[in-house]
This record gives sequence, C-alpha cells and structure tokens, in this order.
Amino acid sequence: MLENFDPKSIQDLESARQAIIHLLNLIEDLTADLREAQAESQRLRDENNRLKGEQGKPTVKPNQKPAASKPTNHSSERERRKPQEWKKGSKVDQIHVDREQVIPIDPAVLPPDAEFKGHEPVIVQDLLLRTDNVRFLKEKYYSPAQSKTYLAELPKGYAGEFGPGLKATVLVWYYGMNTSEPKILEFLQHVGIRISEGQLSNLLIQKQEAFHQDKDALYEAGLRASPYQHIDDTATRVNGVNHHCHVVGNPLYTAYFTTAKKDRLTVLDVLRNNAPRVYRLNAPAYAWLESFDVPASIVTQLRTLPQEQDLNETEFVRHLDQSLPQVGPQQRKHILEAAAVAAYQQQTIWPVVDTLACDDAGQFKGLTEHLSLCWIHDGRHYKKLAPAVALHRQQLDTFQEQYWTFYHKLLDYYCVSEVNRL
Repeated sequence: MLENFDPKSIQDLESARQAIIHLLNLIEDLTADLREAQAESQRLRDENNRLKGEQGKPTVKPNQKPAASKPTNHSSERERRKPQEWKKGSKVDQIHVDREQVIPIDPAVLPPDAEFKGHEPVIVQDLLLRTDNVRFLKEKYYSPAQSKTYLAELPKGYAGEFGPGLKATVLVWYYGMNTSEPKILEFLQHVGIRISEGQLSNLLIQKQEAFHQDKDALYEAGLRASPYQHIDDTATRVNGVNHHCHVVGNPLYTAYFTTAKKDRLTVLDVLRNNAPRVYRLNAPAYAWLESFDVPASIVTQLRTLPQEQDLNETEFVRHLDQSLPQVGPQQRKHILEAAAVAAYQQQTIWPVVDTLACDDAGQFKGLTEHLSLCWIHDGRHYKKLAPAVALHRQQLDTFQEQYWTFYHKLLDYYCVSEVNRL
C-alpha cells in the first residue's frame, strides 16, 4: 500500500491527508491480520497441549463486555424494524355490504310535525352458515337410431356427492387453520351435512391432482413473470423427522416445497419443480469444476464421457461409476453439481432463474447467473466489521445509519406505490 510513499513528497494539505488515510487503512489491515494470527496461534497452542495430554486455554467469559470487542450478534432485526405510531383504523370502508335493509320508525311514536331527513347508515357484520344442498335434475335423452343415451353433465366444479364450497371449506379448515378432522366432522354434522369419517378423509387426501396442476401452472407463471426470485428455507417436521421447507417467490406469488435435504442439488430440484434430474457436460460445467480445483486428470477422464447432451441420473451415474470409480465423495459431489447446473441453465423447457435474492448460504451459490443478498443479510456483513481506528468506527456507524434510513425510505415508497396501484 505504501511502496511508493516518500515523506518528502508531502508538500500540501491534500497529500498529507491522503498519506494519513493510507496509514489508517494500513493499521486496519495489520490489526485484522494480528487478530487472525493470534487466534490461529492460540488454536495451535491448544492443539499442541492436547497432543501432550494437557488442556488448552480455558474459555472464561468476562464480567463485562469490552467496549472495543468484536460484536457477536450480527442480526439486523433491530435496524430493519421501524417503530410506527399506533392508530386505530376505520373498518367501515373495508366492509363489503351484501344487502341493505331499511328500518322504519313506528309512526305512532312520531309527533305530527316530524319531517323525513333521510337514513343514517349503520353496518352490522354477521355470518350466515347454512346448507346449500342441490337436487340436480339432469336431462336425459335416448337415440333409438344410435342406441345411445345422452345425459346432461353437472356444472363445472361439481363431482361426487359434495359441492365445491364444502370441499374448499374443509381444505381451509384443515390445512389453513390446523383444525382436526374430528372437529371438522362434528361441525359439518351440526349444520346438517351427512358425511362420514371416511368421506371426510377422502376429501382431504384423494383426487387432489387438480390442485397440483394449479400449483405447477402458478409456479411456472411466477418464474416467467420476473427475472429474479426470492428463496429461503426453514426447518420443519414431517412425521417426526426433520425436513426443510423451501419458500420461492416474488411480489406476484409464493410457492412452498418440503424436502428431506437442503443441499445445492435439492435447491436446484426446487427451482426445476422437482422434475427428474438431468446432467450435461459442457464448457460451463468444466468452468464450475475449475472453480472448485478439481484435478485436471479427473477433468480429462470426464471429457471421454458423452458431451453436450442431456443424460438422466441413472445414465450419468453409470458413466461415472464405470469411468471414474476412484473419485472421492467430495469431487463426485462437485461433478454432479456442475453437470446438473449446466443442464438446468442450458434447457429451455422450464424457465431459468436469472437472479436469486437470498441469504449467503452456500447451497444457493452457483445456481444462477446472479446472486443478490437481501437488505437484511447484506446488512449483517457491515455489523461484522470491527474497526480499530476510532475514525473508522465513526464512519461505519454513519454508513449503517444512512443504510437503514434508505432502506426504510424504500419501504415507504413501495407502500405508497401499492396504495396508488390499488
């Protein structure tokens, strides 16, 4: 940084200012190197003591956190939340009026000179729960010439002995409100629906292909609607076993996928809507392998396999087992990821995501051309900084304040834009 620095060259205030800036930056670099070297030195001492049968340095928590210590809480939750003044909003304008009823006054209570002054509106919300059982009379014709009977079809949405309204309500109660089947059954029977436990169970788990088709169509339309997609995952339990729920979406839609793993290939499966895995060896695949320092000897052997063509998982794994049986698990993982990502980005049947907006987890990297951190996760990197120079600490505080102020201005702009759009 200071290779060409000569103190004699300082002849004006600007030159002195630049020299001081370089020196302060050098102090920061040296301080960071020193901290890293001290940590590594202590780790080596502890390991050396362990090998000699001794104990390493004990971890003793201080009574009070030093003022200049490196922060350990990098969460941005406090900065992202903007305190808002609570105001009780009016609900009247948001209520849909289903019907109007004029309430007359008993003429006997009115004086002779009373004049009509209009109506005073009062909205009362209520819920009407009743059965809507329909007896359809389907027209039926018979053609003697064709020896064929013609029967009218039920309206769209009607199939079986339960209507679309009841089916939709049952799904909302069970999946949306976590209501148990016995309680749903009890309620339906109380309002006059004749349904058994088995029939209720069938409504929840059988003949749901139409919903899966709707989800596939919605997901594909959402991917095509925007070049960027948000993605994240959270832990969830399936039959007592830990799984992962992946959430993909943008301002137009949200799709959920539950999987047993959350590695890079699983995330790629989610982006491909769980289509069968496909692999391709091409230039992007080899560039991927080069970035992970896969040995040239393995790359040379891979070039003997079919190139520039899609292979299903069975075919590709068979080629690897036959041609590269000596490859270790880590290198094999890199090969599978490289070929799978290359096939995904090459195909044109399913929309390819250009940009992923997500956190900094490794499984999201390399799948798309661009990777963008959301504001919350990007802000965590600045909280990890621990400047040694007071001036730099002040500059960091100022920058973070400006960072979150701009973030909240963007949120306000978005909210106003949405209100105007509606």
